[in-house]
Amino acid sequence: MTDDYKIWQVIGASSVGTMIEWYDFYIFGSLATVIAPLFYPQGNNTLALIAYLSTFAVGFVVRPFGALFFGRIGDLVGRKYAFLVTLLIMGGATALIGFLPTYATIGIAAPIILLLIRILQGLALGGEYGGAAVYVAEHVPDKRRGFYTSFIQITATLGLFVSLAVILIVQNTMSKSAFGSWGWRLPFIVSIFLVAISLYVRLRMKESPIFRHLKSTGMTSTQPLKDAFAKADNLKRVLVSLFGATAGQGVVWYTGQFYALFYLQTILKVNTTSANYIVATALLMGMPFFVFFGALSDRVGRKKIMMIGCLLAAVSYLPIYKAMQAVSGSNVVTAISQKNPVTGAISLTPQTTVNGVLQPAKEVLTYAGFENLMTNPVTWKLILLIFIQVIFVTMVYGPIAAYLVEAFPAKIRYTSLSLPYHIGNGVFGGLLPLIGLSVIAQTGNIYAGVYYPIIVAGITVIVGSLLLRETRHVLIWDEVNDSERN
Repeated sequence: MTDDYKIWQVIGASSVGTMIEWYDFYIFGSLATVIAPLFYPQGNNTLALIAYLSTFAVGFVVRPFGALFFGRIGDLVGRKYAFLVTLLIMGGATALIGFLPTYATIGIAAPIILLLIRILQGLALGGEYGGAAVYVAEHVPDKRRGFYTSFIQITATLGLFVSLAVILIVQNTMSKSAFGSWGWRLPFIVSIFLVAISLYVRLRMKESPIFRHLKSTGMTSTQPLKDAFAKADNLKRVLVSLFGATAGQGVVWYTGQFYALFYLQTILKVNTTSANYIVATALLMGMPFFVFFGALSDRVGRKKIMMIGCLLAAVSYLPIYKAMQAVSGSNVVTAISQKNPVTGAISLTPQTTVNGVLQPAKEVLTYAGFENLMTNPVTWKLILLIFIQVIFVTMVYGPIAAYLVEAFPAKIRYTSLSLPYHIGNGVFGGLLPLIGLSVIAQTGNIYAGVYYPIIVAGITVIVGSLLLRETRHVLIWDEVNDSERN
């Protein structure tokens, strides 16, 4: 095992790089309502937003393929090498968005190139998380794995928080029209400098001690994909981990953070800047709880905390989202969906009732300066409602890295854990904003978007409670110690 002072160096180096990759990935979604109209034909902002969210979702859908590709490299060549490559791909792709011409300049080529860039981002992130989680876990003592790996878990929320913070900083330095015209590019371009710093740090890192041992003793897998998915016992662990843990964790993560932001901005018509501040504040307040629940899982177990988090989310989402509508001052009662008979385009307009007549809803919580916003009691009520959702996120996400590392043997660990993680988060979780807004557009029910995460989280509670094994007593260092004794 690694000395304590070196463990923190490992965690710091891994976390910084992973946070930057999450920043790169989520800056795309954080700017959805601002730049969606710039990359698609004019005339229907709802269609543009749904098309943009579809492109956003593609990055999640391809994440499992990145997990397979880079997971194989990580189990064959090394954990460090795999996530050095993913960092370069992610950083380069994100920077390209900052320089990409819009639809008005190059026409249909703009959304096509944007889609290709998003695919590159998804592939890179598919390899990043597994490498970072395994790398940290293979340095730390068995009895504190939940605590130490929870710092990697913070990076996803921290990346989203930083993306919102950078957007707000840039927005506050220029007019709204300037930001909508060209200022939105700056958060993407900033990625160049962040990646350069992370690359420098990661190049100085050494390979994990467990992988070094596997390689020196010839115990690495020569066929990681076959060993991970063609053998019944390991395939069963992959499927149970997916449906009994990561699927529910994925929808809880994206509901409590991304969907909450889309719901505020797109459905409740909360001012975009005000909504960013509200969500960013709730995220900042919630981040310490990743470590709290990660450390708690070392004492009471991973499974129990994750199942309680999914259950609380499933039974709470509907009343929470109804409360968000009530306290925001938004009097939206339905979302009117209209289909253009010529183009077939669906438009979504949140509606309110005035003198018995449905009319488009007006903006609420109009931004009039940070101080005015943060002294408004409505702001803090919304922050509290999103903070509650973030607590659910920390319960399911804080312990899950430790669980996934402990669930699979070292020689195929990178490959095995990456696939269920990225299907759960990339497919089940990543499609949530698109599915949620599309269901609302079809039904007109502004609460229908949370039915999907309620169902998925409920399935995870059932499957996980029945089939997921508790792993906190698994000693991954025994693989090294046993081979040394033999």
